[in-house]
Amino acid sequence: MTPEQIFAKLQEMIVEQFSVKMPESVTYETTFEEDLGADSVDLVDLMMALEEEFEIGEVQEDELAELKTVGDVVSFLAAKLS
Repeated sequence: MTPEQIFAKLQEMIVEQFSVKMPESVTYETTFEEDLGADSVDLVDLMMALEEEFEIGEVQEDELAELKTVGDVVSFLAAKLS
């Protein structure tokens, strides 16, 4: 799966979970806390959905703490899937 494919799926999931009105506003630079207003529960929910969608196994808390932007998650998933 290419980073572009990962981003497209992730963008779709973020739009649904965070009720984003304009999908194109979700970019690689979008931050979870500042731009999307996500709290730790939101992030755990998203990671659980990603674990299931991409079949990557459990994401550790220290790994989750490092994922601040959509781009960070794309890079993380690309590495897990390669």
